[in-house]
Amino acid sequence: MSTNKSFSTETSERYSRALFEISQESNELNKIENDIQNFKLIYDTNLDVRNFIKDPSQMIAEQNKLVNLISDKFNFSKNFKKFLLLLIEKRRIFFVSKIIESFLRLCSKKRGEVKASLISSKELSQIELNDISKDLSKSTGLILKFDFKVDKELIGGLKLQLGSIMIDTSIRNKLKKYEQVMLEN
Repeated sequence: MSTNKSFSTETSERYSRALFEISQESNELNKIENDIQNFKLIYDTNLDVRNFIKDPSQMIAEQNKLVNLISDKFNFSKNFKKFLLLLIEKRRIFFVSKIIESFLRLCSKKRGEVKASLISSKELSQIELNDISKDLSKSTGLILKFDFKVDKELIGGLKLQLGSIMIDTSIRNKLKKYEQVMLEN
């Protein structure tokens, strides 16, 4: 492990790798990934649930009741439910958000997906995003998943960041280049 990583990052990655390996061994990777997506939705959208789970002053038994209730309601796999209960028992449940993100990155990596940031000057439909993804996937040989954002200041065009590669076809960028050329002459 890198010495630059924080304790919470290292801990989160260890727990997510453990869950990932258990998921693979039990042939439940897709099921557990789906369960995690559902749990993430609940956790991200319900402030009361998030605060209750993250509150270290809550009794373990009370947190266990909540996790059991959510697990039963959403039919979580037995392994994922046990994992959440283990996090509560070990008082690591407040890392759950980082663990989830790390687990989802592992799943994406296993599928050969690469995260890319796409910024557009206007809202794009899902069909347009899929077309851009297909075209770029063909040319790069990678499966791209976009984090899509709209930035009205671009005036027109797109900005794409894929790892350390930045492609900027925005009008704002072109205007800056023209301005720089004019100032140099």
